[in-house]
Amino acid sequence: MKTTSIFLPALVLMLWTLLVLVQVPIRRFSAYFFGKRVVADDFKYGESPNVPMDVSLPNRIFMNLLEVPVLFYALVLIAFVTGEVNHITVGLAWLYVALRFAHSLIYFTYNQVVHRFAVFAASNLVVLTMIVYMVIALL
Repeated sequence: MKTTSIFLPALVLMLWTLLVLVQVPIRRFSAYFFGKRVVADDFKYGESPNVPMDVSLPNRIFMNLLEVPVLFYALVLIAFVTGEVNHITVGLAWLYVALRFAHSLIYFTYNQVVHRFAVFAASNLVVLTMIVYMVIALL
């Protein structure tokens, strides 16, 4: 296995994060110019309570993709630098990315909180598993 293979899941998650980010201005401009559902001042200090949920949703999903994934990106670098890139670390990395995709897609589509939470919790358990695995591997 190539040691650089650990970077592919991270790069895919980065691309997904940027694709979600693109939805933020698309929905905001659409709501402003076509629906007249918001005014510019609704975004003066972030998003006011006047911003409809479908307009603010991509921003919330984007923020989710910048929170815990930071730990994932650090783990990818740690695995690479320490030579711990193997089927386990790469498999866990892909599992994490799949769960983050699922979390975002649930959020974007039917947004069932229990389902979303279950996938979010599972993705965090994968990060925790990666941390524990790396600690044990490096001892």
